[in-house]
Amino acid sequence: MADHIIYEQPLNERIRTFLRLEFLFSRVDNALQKNSESTNRDAIDSLLNILSVFERSDLKAEIIKELERLIANLTALEHTPGVDKAALEQLLAELDQNLDALHLTKSAIGQNLRENDFLYGIRQRSSIAGGTCDFDLPAYHFWLQHTSDETRQSQILNWSNQFSAVRAAIDISLQLIRDSSRFNEFSTSSGFYQHSLDSNQPTQLIRIKLPQTAEYYPEISGGKHRFTVRLMNFNINQRPQQISEDINFLLSCCVM
Repeated sequence: MADHIIYEQPLNERIRTFLRLEFLFSRVDNALQKNSESTNRDAIDSLLNILSVFERSDLKAEIIKELERLIANLTALEHTPGVDKAALEQLLAELDQNLDALHLTKSAIGQNLRENDFLYGIRQRSSIAGGTCDFDLPAYHFWLQHTSDETRQSQILNWSNQFSAVRAAIDISLQLIRDSSRFNEFSTSSGFYQHSLDSNQPTQLIRIKLPQTAEYYPEISGGKHRFTVRLMNFNINQRPQQISEDINFLLSCCVM
Protein backbone atom coordinates (compact mmCIF):
# COMPACT_ATOMS: atom_id res chain seq x y z
CA MET A 1 0.00 0.00 0.00
CA ALA A 2 1.25 3.49 -0.86
CA ASP A 3 2.28 5.71 2.05
CA HIS A 4 0.40 8.71 0.65
CA ILE A 5 -2.70 9.71 -1.31
CA ILE A 6 -2.64 12.29 -4.11
CA TYR A 7 -5.71 14.47 -4.67
CA GLU A 8 -6.03 16.40 -7.94
CA GLN A 9 -8.09 19.39 -9.02
CA PRO A 10 -8.13 20.54 -12.68
CA LEU A 11 -8.36 24.27 -13.31
CA ASN A 12 -9.78 24.21 -16.84
CA GLU A 13 -12.36 22.22 -18.77
CA ARG A 14 -9.86 20.49 -21.06
CA ILE A 15 -7.88 18.93 -18.21
CA ARG A 16 -11.10 18.13 -16.38
CA THR A 17 -12.23 16.07 -19.38
CA PHE A 18 -8.82 14.41 -19.72
CA LEU A 19 -8.92 13.27 -16.09
CA ARG A 20 -12.42 11.85 -16.50
CA LEU A 21 -11.34 9.92 -19.58
CA GLU A 22 -8.23 8.65 -17.79
CA PHE A 23 -10.50 7.40 -14.99
CA LEU A 24 -12.80 5.63 -17.46
CA PHE A 25 -9.93 4.04 -19.40
CA SER A 26 -8.55 2.77 -16.09
CA ARG A 27 -11.94 1.24 -15.28
CA VAL A 28 -11.89 -0.64 -18.58
CA ASP A 29 -8.39 -1.95 -17.81
CA ASN A 30 -9.41 -3.05 -14.32
CA ALA A 31 -12.55 -4.77 -15.61
CA LEU A 32 -10.55 -6.72 -18.18
CA GLN A 33 -8.17 -8.11 -15.56
CA LYS A 34 -10.91 -10.59 -14.65
CA ASN A 35 -13.18 -12.19 -17.21
CA SER A 36 -16.71 -12.62 -15.86
CA GLU A 37 -20.22 -11.43 -16.62
CA SER A 38 -20.03 -8.63 -14.06
CA THR A 39 -16.59 -7.38 -15.16
CA ASN A 40 -17.60 -7.53 -18.83
CA ARG A 41 -20.63 -5.40 -17.96
CA ASP A 42 -18.36 -2.94 -16.12
CA ALA A 43 -16.03 -2.71 -19.13
CA ILE A 44 -18.88 -2.03 -21.56
CA ASP A 45 -20.46 0.52 -19.22
CA SER A 46 -17.14 2.39 -19.08
CA LEU A 47 -16.67 2.20 -22.87
CA LEU A 48 -20.14 3.63 -23.43
CA ASN A 49 -19.40 6.42 -20.94
CA ILE A 50 -16.21 7.19 -22.89
CA LEU A 51 -18.25 7.32 -26.07
CA SER A 52 -20.68 9.76 -24.43
CA VAL A 53 -17.81 12.07 -23.46
CA PHE A 54 -16.68 12.27 -27.09
CA GLU A 55 -20.19 13.22 -28.22
CA ARG A 56 -20.40 16.32 -26.03
CA SER A 57 -17.83 18.41 -27.90
CA ASP A 58 -15.14 18.35 -30.57
CA LEU A 59 -12.78 16.66 -28.16
CA LYS A 60 -10.42 15.44 -30.88
CA ALA A 61 -9.65 19.07 -31.75
CA GLU A 62 -9.08 19.85 -28.05
CA ILE A 63 -6.61 16.97 -27.73
CA ILE A 64 -4.75 18.14 -30.85
CA LYS A 65 -4.56 21.67 -29.41
CA GLU A 66 -3.14 20.32 -26.15
CA LEU A 67 -0.46 18.32 -27.95
CA GLU A 68 0.48 21.34 -30.07
CA ARG A 69 0.68 23.49 -26.92
CA LEU A 70 2.97 20.98 -25.19
CA ILE A 71 5.18 20.66 -28.29
CA ALA A 72 5.54 24.46 -28.47
CA ASN A 73 6.42 24.70 -24.76
CA LEU A 74 8.99 21.92 -24.97
CA THR A 75 10.50 23.20 -28.21
CA ALA A 76 11.16 26.51 -26.45
CA LEU A 77 13.43 24.62 -24.01
CA GLU A 78 15.79 23.30 -26.70
CA HIS A 79 18.43 25.99 -26.14
CA THR A 80 18.05 26.23 -22.37
CA PRO A 81 21.31 25.44 -20.54
CA GLY A 82 21.31 22.13 -18.69
CA VAL A 83 18.47 20.57 -20.69
CA ASP A 84 18.96 16.92 -21.67
CA LYS A 85 18.65 17.40 -25.42
CA ALA A 86 18.49 13.70 -26.23
CA ALA A 87 15.62 13.14 -23.78
CA LEU A 88 13.86 16.27 -25.05
CA GLU A 89 14.15 15.13 -28.67
CA GLN A 90 12.78 11.71 -27.75
CA LEU A 91 9.83 13.31 -25.96
CA LEU A 92 9.10 15.66 -28.86
CA ALA A 93 9.23 12.71 -31.27
CA GLU A 94 6.69 10.83 -29.14
CA LEU A 95 4.39 13.86 -29.08
CA ASP A 96 4.73 14.26 -32.86
CA GLN A 97 3.87 10.60 -33.30
CA ASN A 98 0.73 10.98 -31.19
CA LEU A 99 -0.23 14.10 -33.11
CA ASP A 100 0.22 12.34 -36.46
CA ALA A 101 -1.92 9.40 -35.27
CA LEU A 102 -4.77 11.78 -34.41
CA HIS A 103 -4.52 13.58 -37.76
CA LEU A 104 -4.63 10.22 -39.56
CA THR A 105 -7.88 9.34 -37.78
CA LYS A 106 -10.35 10.64 -40.34
CA SER A 107 -13.62 9.39 -38.86
CA ALA A 108 -15.14 10.62 -35.61
CA ILE A 109 -13.63 9.04 -32.48
CA GLY A 110 -15.58 5.88 -31.66
CA GLN A 111 -17.66 5.99 -34.84
CA ASN A 112 -17.58 2.20 -35.26
CA LEU A 113 -19.01 1.80 -31.77
CA ARG A 114 -21.82 4.24 -32.51
CA GLU A 115 -22.77 2.21 -35.58
CA ASN A 116 -22.77 -1.11 -33.71
CA ASP A 117 -26.43 -2.14 -33.23
CA PHE A 118 -25.58 -4.40 -30.29
CA LEU A 119 -23.89 -1.59 -28.36
CA TYR A 120 -26.54 0.91 -29.45
CA GLY A 121 -29.23 -1.22 -27.79
CA ILE A 122 -27.25 -1.28 -24.53
CA ARG A 123 -26.76 2.51 -24.69
CA GLN A 124 -30.48 3.06 -25.17
CA ARG A 125 -31.33 1.09 -22.03
CA SER A 126 -28.42 2.30 -19.87
CA SER A 127 -30.19 5.56 -18.98
CA ILE A 128 -32.90 3.54 -17.20
CA ALA A 129 -32.14 2.24 -13.70
CA GLY A 130 -31.63 -1.51 -14.12
CA GLY A 131 -32.44 -1.13 -17.82
CA THR A 132 -29.76 -3.56 -18.97
CA CYS A 133 -31.09 -6.54 -17.02
CA ASP A 134 -31.75 -9.85 -18.76
CA PHE A 135 -35.40 -9.39 -19.79
CA ASP A 136 -34.74 -5.87 -21.16
CA LEU A 137 -31.84 -6.96 -23.34
CA PRO A 138 -32.05 -10.67 -24.16
CA ALA A 139 -29.34 -10.30 -26.85
CA TYR A 140 -26.97 -8.90 -24.20
CA HIS A 141 -27.87 -11.78 -21.88
CA PHE A 142 -27.20 -14.25 -24.71
CA TRP A 143 -23.80 -12.69 -25.44
CA LEU A 144 -22.77 -12.79 -21.78
CA GLN A 145 -23.93 -16.38 -21.26
CA HIS A 146 -23.27 -18.03 -24.62
CA THR A 147 -20.07 -16.42 -25.91
CA SER A 148 -16.77 -17.80 -24.59
CA ASP A 149 -14.75 -15.75 -22.11
CA GLU A 150 -11.93 -15.39 -24.63
CA THR A 151 -14.25 -14.15 -27.39
CA ARG A 152 -15.96 -11.61 -25.13
CA GLN A 153 -12.64 -10.26 -23.93
CA SER A 154 -11.32 -10.07 -27.50
CA GLN A 155 -14.41 -8.13 -28.60
CA ILE A 156 -14.13 -5.68 -25.69
CA LEU A 157 -10.43 -5.13 -26.42
CA ASN A 158 -11.26 -4.48 -30.07
CA TRP A 159 -13.88 -1.90 -29.06
CA SER A 160 -11.51 -0.23 -26.59
CA ASN A 161 -8.81 0.00 -29.28
CA GLN A 162 -11.07 2.44 -31.11
CA PHE A 163 -9.79 4.98 -28.57
CA SER A 164 -6.10 3.97 -28.62
CA ALA A 165 -4.83 7.10 -30.40
CA VAL A 166 -6.66 9.55 -28.15
CA ARG A 167 -5.80 7.56 -25.05
CA ALA A 168 -2.09 7.67 -25.87
CA ALA A 169 -2.32 11.43 -26.43
CA ILE A 170 -4.17 12.02 -23.16
CA ASP A 171 -1.78 9.77 -21.21
CA ILE A 172 1.34 11.59 -22.35
CA SER A 173 -0.29 15.01 -21.89
CA LEU A 174 -1.25 14.27 -18.29
CA GLN A 175 2.15 12.74 -17.58
CA LEU A 176 3.95 15.86 -18.80
CA ILE A 177 1.63 18.16 -16.87
CA ARG A 178 2.02 16.18 -13.64
CA ASP A 179 5.79 15.97 -14.00
CA SER A 180 6.16 19.68 -14.76
CA SER A 181 6.19 20.68 -11.09
CA ARG A 182 7.59 19.21 -7.89
CA PHE A 183 5.78 18.93 -4.58
CA ASN A 184 6.62 21.63 -2.03
CA GLU A 185 5.57 21.84 1.61
CA PHE A 186 2.97 24.37 2.75
CA SER A 187 0.89 24.79 5.88
CA THR A 188 -2.79 25.40 6.52
CA SER A 189 -4.13 27.81 9.11
CA SER A 190 -6.83 25.95 11.05
CA GLY A 191 -7.26 23.66 8.07
CA PHE A 192 -7.44 26.49 5.48
CA TYR A 193 -4.94 27.52 2.82
CA GLN A 194 -5.15 30.07 -0.02
CA HIS A 195 -2.69 30.35 -2.89
CA SER A 196 -2.37 33.06 -5.56
CA LEU A 197 -1.59 32.07 -9.15
CA ASP A 198 0.30 33.80 -11.95
CA SER A 199 -2.29 34.47 -14.67
CA ASN A 200 0.54 34.84 -17.22
CA GLN A 201 1.44 31.19 -16.67
CA PRO A 202 -1.90 29.39 -16.42
CA THR A 203 -1.91 26.51 -13.95
CA GLN A 204 -3.42 23.36 -15.42
CA LEU A 205 -3.68 21.12 -12.38
CA ILE A 206 -3.45 21.30 -8.58
CA ARG A 207 -2.05 18.22 -6.81
CA ILE A 208 -2.02 17.68 -3.05
CA LYS A 209 -0.20 14.82 -1.34
CA LEU A 210 -1.34 13.69 2.10
CA PRO A 211 -0.22 10.76 4.29
CA GLN A 212 -2.14 7.53 3.84
CA THR A 213 -2.81 7.57 7.59
CA ALA A 214 -4.35 11.08 7.61
CA GLU A 215 -7.93 11.21 8.91
CA TYR A 216 -8.77 14.19 6.66
CA TYR A 217 -9.00 15.01 2.95
CA PRO A 218 -8.76 18.26 0.93
CA GLU A 219 -11.58 20.16 -0.70
CA ILE A 220 -9.98 22.24 -3.47
CA SER A 221 -11.66 25.07 -5.36
CA GLY A 222 -10.09 27.61 -7.63
CA GLY A 223 -9.88 29.57 -10.82
CA LYS A 224 -7.40 31.49 -12.94
CA HIS A 225 -6.08 33.78 -10.18
CA ARG A 226 -6.17 31.75 -6.96
CA PHE A 227 -7.30 28.56 -5.29
CA THR A 228 -8.17 27.48 -1.78
CA VAL A 229 -7.73 24.25 0.15
CA ARG A 230 -9.84 23.16 3.10
CA LEU A 231 -8.81 20.05 5.00
CA MET A 232 -11.93 18.22 6.08
CA ASN A 233 -12.39 15.52 8.70
CA PHE A 234 -13.93 12.37 7.28
CA ASN A 235 -16.81 10.72 9.11
CA ILE A 236 -19.16 8.61 7.04
CA ASN A 237 -22.02 9.20 9.47
CA GLN A 238 -21.67 12.99 9.85
CA ARG A 239 -21.38 16.08 7.71
CA PRO A 240 -17.66 16.87 7.07
CA GLN A 241 -16.13 19.57 9.24
CA GLN A 242 -13.01 21.62 8.54
CA ILE A 243 -10.19 20.60 10.86
CA SER A 244 -9.01 23.15 13.42
CA GLU A 245 -5.30 22.27 13.45
CA ASP A 246 -2.47 23.80 11.42
CA ILE A 247 -1.36 21.01 9.08
CA ASN A 248 1.65 20.75 6.79
CA PHE A 249 0.94 19.26 3.38
CA LEU A 250 2.64 18.81 0.01
CA LEU A 251 1.43 20.86 -2.96
CA SER A 252 2.25 20.87 -6.66
CA CYS A 253 0.93 23.54 -9.07
CA CYS A 254 1.36 22.10 -12.56
CA VAL A 255 1.86 24.90 -15.09
CA MET A 256 3.03 23.19 -18.30
